[in-house]
Parts: sequence; C-alpha cells; structure tokens
Amino acid sequence: MSLDKDLLSIQEARNLASQAKQAQLEYKHFSQEQVDKVVKAMVDAGYNEAERLAKMAYEETGFGKVSDKIIKNQFGTRDVWNSIKDLKTVGVIEVRSNGKILKIAEPMGIVAALVPSTNPTSTAMFKAIISLKCRNGIVVSPHPKAVNCTKEALKVVTEAAEKAGAPKGLIQCLSIPTLEGTDALMHDKNIAVILATGGMPMVRAAYSSGKPAYGVGAGNVPAFIEKSANIEKAVADIVFGTTFDNGVLCSSEQAIVVDRAISEKVKEAAKKKGCYFVNADEKKKLEDKIAKGAKLNAEIVGKSAVWIANYAGFSVPETTTVLIAECEVVGKKEPLSIEKLSPVLAYYTVDGWMDGCHKCIELLEFGGIGHTLAIHSNDKDIIMKFALEKPAFRIVVNTPSSVGAVGYSTDLMPSMTLGPGTWGGSIISENVSAMHLMNVKTLAFESRVINQGNSLTSLEGYSAVSNAKTGYSEGSFTKQIEERLRARAGNPNIEFGKTEAQAKPESKHAEFGSGISETEIKKIMKEFSK
Repeated sequence: MSLDKDLLSIQEARNLASQAKQAQLEYKHFSQEQVDKVVKAMVDAGYNEAERLAKMAYEETGFGKVSDKIIKNQFGTRDVWNSIKDLKTVGVIEVRSNGKILKIAEPMGIVAALVPSTNPTSTAMFKAIISLKCRNGIVVSPHPKAVNCTKEALKVVTEAAEKAGAPKGLIQCLSIPTLEGTDALMHDKNIAVILATGGMPMVRAAYSSGKPAYGVGAGNVPAFIEKSANIEKAVADIVFGTTFDNGVLCSSEQAIVVDRAISEKVKEAAKKKGCYFVNADEKKKLEDKIAKGAKLNAEIVGKSAVWIANYAGFSVPETTTVLIAECEVVGKKEPLSIEKLSPVLAYYTVDGWMDGCHKCIELLEFGGIGHTLAIHSNDKDIIMKFALEKPAFRIVVNTPSSVGAVGYSTDLMPSMTLGPGTWGGSIISENVSAMHLMNVKTLAFESRVINQGNSLTSLEGYSAVSNAKTGYSEGSFTKQIEERLRARAGNPNIEFGKTEAQAKPESKHAEFGSGISETEIKKIMKEFSK
C-alpha cells in the first residue's frame, strides 16, 4: 500500500531539517574567510548557470521571458554578492565606545525558505546565498509548479559550496512539496527563522507558525507621471518595468496615474512603445478573464500582452507590448485595479499632483499597502511630498519600478524579498538581505560607575585595526583572545571551534560557544582570577 503524498512530504521536511541542522552545527564554526570562500563559489556557479536555469524555469512554469530570467539569475547571485561580500558575519563585527561595547555575530540556525513559482531559480539561489553568508543552513520549500528548476538551482549552488568546503547537507530542498509538508517544515524544532516569498496565504501561515518570520506582501504598484516629468523617458521606464519578465515581479508597475495636462502626450508616447489601449468591449473581456472580484486569475500571470488578448477573446497587433485600460475607480468594482502580474495596466487621469497623490494611495490601500510606488517627476518638492506621505516603503524616482525596487536600477539593497513593513503585515520594511539573517550579541562594560573599585572597564587593549571595507581586520579579536586563553591555561593545544559532535562529553557549551569543555573553562577562569 502506497503512502499518501502529504505524509511523505511531512516526513521529508522533518528529515531535511534535521540533516541541515547537523551540517550547520559544523558550519557555524567556520571563519569569515572560509564562509566567504563557500558563498563566493555558490555565487560564481549560479551566475555561470544563469541561462540554463532561466530556460528550465520558463519551460516548467510558462511564466515570463527567458532573457529576463537570465538577468534575474545573474542579479540574484553576482549583484547580491557584491552588496554583501564585505559584510562581516563572524566574530567581532563592530567595536564602539573605545572598547566598552563589542558586537559579535552569531548565526540564527536553519532558515526555512518558501520560494515562489514566479521567480523560482533566482529566489532560491538568493536565499541560499544570504543564509550561508551568515553561517546558517537552509531548507527550501519550492512551489509545486516549479519543483524541478528550483531543485536544480539549489543543486548548482550546493555542489559549488561543498567543493569549497561546506559540510554536506547544509542546503536542502523538498522534492515533494505540499501544504502539509511546508507547514511541518515551518513548525519543525530545527527551524530558527522563516523567509517567506509567495502568495499571501502562505506568508500568513509563516507568521502564524510561532517561529520568527520575514514575509512579503502584494505589490499593486502605481506609477505616477507628474506634469514636469520627461514624458518619453517616463513612458519607456513604465513599459520596461511592466514587461520585464512579463510582469511577474511583485514590484512591477500595475497602474499608470497621469496628470491630465499631459495625458494625451503620454498616450501618444505609449502607443509608440507598442502599448494598446483597449476599447470598452475589450476591457469587459479583459475583466472577465483577469479577475473575479478582487482575485487574480493565475492563468494570465507572466503571459505576454498578445497572449492575454487572445485568451480574453480579441486580437491585437503582434507587436503589442502592453494592454492598457482606462479606469476611473479603484476597488472591486474595477477589476483591473488589482495586482495583475502581467503586462496589463490600469490608466487613471487625474487633475494635478494632489489628485494623483490620492489616487496612488487608493491603489496602494486596495492591494499594495507598504510595498512600492513609482513617481516620474522633475519637481523636487512634489517628489519629497510623495516620499513623506505615501504608504509605501520603496518610492522609486524616474526609473522602472520592477527593477528599481529590487535594487537593480537603483542603489537599494539588491534583494528578491521586499518587506512591506507593518502596514503590509510584515515585521520588516527593507529589502531583505544577509544582515537580517544573523543574531548580534553584545558585550557591554560599565560606563556609569555604580560601585567604586579596580575593574576592567573595556577591551580597548584588543586592537581592531580599521579597514575601509570591513571596518575591522580579519579575526583580530578572535586570534588575540585565543592566544591569551591558551597561554593562561598553560595548554597551547586547546582546540577552539569544535563542533558539537567533536566536543568533549562534559561540555554543555558546544552549541553556543567555542566547544571548550567545562573543565577547560574552569581552569581558564581560575587563571584569570589570579
């Protein structure tokens, strides 16, 4: 008798989480140099396989464009690496107040990563890279429609990591992804934190799992073209943004909001870029196929404008890039005002920037609160007004929103996971990256004296040599401290950095400390007290 798929998935989740944890107990003792060697190998391997993985993702999911998926794979590896390569994630990472405050990096443990079908290979590699940069392990739950390409992407970076010295089993991926299996993974005792990218039901499940979680929210990005904007550039940016990978990024433009004074010029520029303005009958057909109430029809996600038009029952020129429908209201009565994840835009005409401001807020509140807003303008005061008052945590200026919000065409932190803040139901409002996946321990000396006496007041004697890139020299504190402890203990052969399995049986500190046994610790402390 065959076992049910959900039971197999649950057992697999438990097994993989346990295997990843065992590997991470060894990996957490790696030096910064060892960690960076592993992660750089992963980055190079993923970057080199960007094209093959892009083709796999397109063939398996049917979403987007191969050419743009190549860019996303390159971005999710090389661009992300360039943004985190100098980030210190091992040992003392910062010294403040002349040695009175030391910041010490610690890994979180095992990351449970949910990966969507819209960006399966780029997101999988991105999450693996930022997890291992902080000495974590990772278990990925792929979308059922993108299992093969997600597994292959992780296989690429896993093989590279292990060749560079990473323990086997540090990177894992469910081969039987089910809701039950993913739920078991998120609740597993070995999981420390959840990194959830995907549909809102799954993100909500992550937040209700009882584990710390970083989640994302829906986009529904409005792009406002204010009358001072460079119209040709603004339109070109919006068309690029909404057609990039056929609109599957959550930061893709979903609506154009245009000042009435320039609306005709905007329409003319849009038509030159291949945009097709649907008539009333065609709009009704679009509404029937794209949304039912406020729910998106997944069949049209990541498809081309021409495909969607044919699917809806009308024809457009083969050169059509974007379908645009003129709208008046926002909400369930206007189905095209939702997030569409395809090259289909709602078009709103407004009277001045204040009216545009209100329309953008309506669109964000309907389905993209806290996420992203694009503004095209050359008026600094209006740009700042939007920045100060709009309920979005990424406001990109004079650039495509889809690639601007992720940090490709802007200096935002490169990321495939964009936090919408508490407004969007998330604990994070930034672009998620490696610095969000490490714990930071603090060593603090007395700065306001409570009782007089001769006591050590700082670690100023341990020099942290300034470095323009990392801030502090590689392992300077760790090396100095280990040398002094060995000298005081009278045992130059003490092995620091043992794994839990290697630590002596009497040690209760292997999981959280250096792996030195209690006997050795007592001996060292006795020497210190002399």
